[in-house]
Amino acid sequence: MTDGSGRAAFPPAPTGLGALSAIEIMAGYRRKAFTPRDVVDDTIAALEATNEACNAVVTPMYEQARADADRLTKEMRAGEAKGPLAGVPVTIKDLVFVAGVPAYAGSPMNKSFVPEADASVVSALKAAGAIITCKTTTCESGYKLTADSPVTGITRNPWNPGRTSGGSSGGAAAGVAAGCGPIAIGTDGVGSIRVPSSFCGVFGLKPTFGLVPRSPGFSPPSWASLAHTGPITRTVADAALTLEIIAAYDLRDAASLPVSARRFDTNAGRLDGIRIGASADLGYAAVSPDVCAAFGKALAILDSCGAQVTMDGPGLDSGILEHTLKPIAFTEQAAAVATKTTADLASSEADYRNVVSAGRNYTGTDYIEASYRRGQARSAFVKLFERVDVLVTPTVAVTAFEAGQIGVGKIDGREVDPHLGWSPFTWPINLAGLPAATLPCGFDRDGMPIGLQIVAPWLDEPTIFRIAAAFEQAQPWAKFWPQVALR
Repeated sequence: MTDGSGRAAFPPAPTGLGALSAIEIMAGYRRKAFTPRDVVDDTIAALEATNEACNAVVTPMYEQARADADRLTKEMRAGEAKGPLAGVPVTIKDLVFVAGVPAYAGSPMNKSFVPEADASVVSALKAAGAIITCKTTTCESGYKLTADSPVTGITRNPWNPGRTSGGSSGGAAAGVAAGCGPIAIGTDGVGSIRVPSSFCGVFGLKPTFGLVPRSPGFSPPSWASLAHTGPITRTVADAALTLEIIAAYDLRDAASLPVSARRFDTNAGRLDGIRIGASADLGYAAVSPDVCAAFGKALAILDSCGAQVTMDGPGLDSGILEHTLKPIAFTEQAAAVATKTTADLASSEADYRNVVSAGRNYTGTDYIEASYRRGQARSAFVKLFERVDVLVTPTVAVTAFEAGQIGVGKIDGREVDPHLGWSPFTWPINLAGLPAATLPCGFDRDGMPIGLQIVAPWLDEPTIFRIAAAFEQAQPWAKFWPQVALR
């Protein structure tokens, strides 16, 4: 991976323990090189510094984290600590419930709400020994692809605080990118894990719909048929380890899949025999020249790793945003606040109120007709995966834009929907419920990260990890650090 910004190819890494991967932290514990309290103290220091620059934290949980670290330190010294993530710091997006901790979900309407139960993913992480350090920022109800909200203000990008982090899991991605712990939990309804991970230069995975349960807490239940929960990390191995822990069946979630425990191989190897279909624009998307150039270089790397790369895609309807996604997504957003009045929504952002209003104006017929078209899109992916093993695309059509904006309205001279039109590669995958990951594949002319998206058939996360591990070995992105991390 090359850096076209003129920055040193491999700038120095942060010295704090929070910048280590989960695998490295666990190895350090085994060597007795440091303790959970050492790691948590360094991670909190990194969070405080990053929050000052980027506004990534909504609710600190530092005192509890220190207490958990002290307990685990004692247990490790006594040889009693257990769990695959024992002593590893983790952050949780503020749409996901942590018992006893406020869950604002970016909305002033939730200012007094404190959930009584952990979300299933949080319970799994706690059982694995992970230490939760904070709740991270999100936009209101996860409705847009930045993390700005009336509760927290603007969340910024650690590569350039003048640019957006992306969202809605923006605080999660910014924290991981800046070395504030190796693992963050995000959610993704139209791209909310992959967009900020792409903008912040980290690895983000949206698992197959239903593989990671959302119950009993996901607030509010926006993007009901679209939202996935998954990990944001700096390395492929950390994401695989996290997914092994949080993927489980939970009867409380009607969408939860009754699959057995899974293990993932992230040993890098050749990609011989892997058929990759590649599309730079899905046949209709406007894409920036810098993103196109990085995508072309990424395809060459995949080819050099042994994959068989052909230009192919699902052949989606060019009207999929207006006629399929919006009637479903906006209606589900409106349903999430169906009991709220105009007065209740007065403190919400104008753009959010517009989305809710649009959702309330769609009819039941509109929603069902869009669901039929959604089925056609799903069928297009079924046919695609008869020809290829995975699809690769750019993750986002642009790189991080000015902080505080909802999006961009024009790409390479073409007008696009400023809300969702600049991320045409992410939300079709939510409509289909497919697993998809983003991995860093380069930088634009301003030194901002660019992401490569890998999309696999349902429940084929192993192939995503196989390809991502090979790419990671060929282009080790974790050696690149944003300036905010160089404390």
